[in-house]
Amino acid sequence: MGSREGNDDRFAAATEALGTAIARRGWGLVYGGARNGLMGRLANACLAEGGEVIGVMPEHLVQREVSHHGLTRLIRVDNMHERKAAMAAHADAFVALPGGIGTLEELFEIWTWRYLDLHRKPIGVLNVADFYSPLLTFLDTTVEHGFLDASTRRALCAEADTDILLDRLHAAAGLA
Repeated sequence: MGSREGNDDRFAAATEALGTAIARRGWGLVYGGARNGLMGRLANACLAEGGEVIGVMPEHLVQREVSHHGLTRLIRVDNMHERKAAMAAHADAFVALPGGIGTLEELFEIWTWRYLDLHRKPIGVLNVADFYSPLLTFLDTTVEHGFLDASTRRALCAEADTDILLDRLHAAAGLA
């Protein structure tokens, strides 16, 4: 999810619904640690429902992304590689919300790690307002052309509904 809000109110509403749903399920949230953009909205919604929120942020972004000061815990790391490794180590599943190049880079890296058997944790995208539909169509095309195995493509689930996505991730994690 982005350090920006985006230009569609549905992005913010879905982000807040996700944060609320995570807390209401008794789950914790691990995210990038910012207080601005969709990242901040997600953390605030989870915290407002009494959820545990762990932020992970490299020192060089603490000022740039304005680290959230109300978190359960903020883990400061030296660089982006450590950030992603720390988030992956603390998370049981991964969800990508609408965002820019940083979101896409993190989504593809964690998905690649799964492909390489570095983890078996479920990965999903919250397809708010069909934000990810063009990407999902492209990924289906990579399967059709033989550049991506169908099982690898299926490892990335997508849903427009927060609860359905969380239920699918929970089941895929073997926690159902």
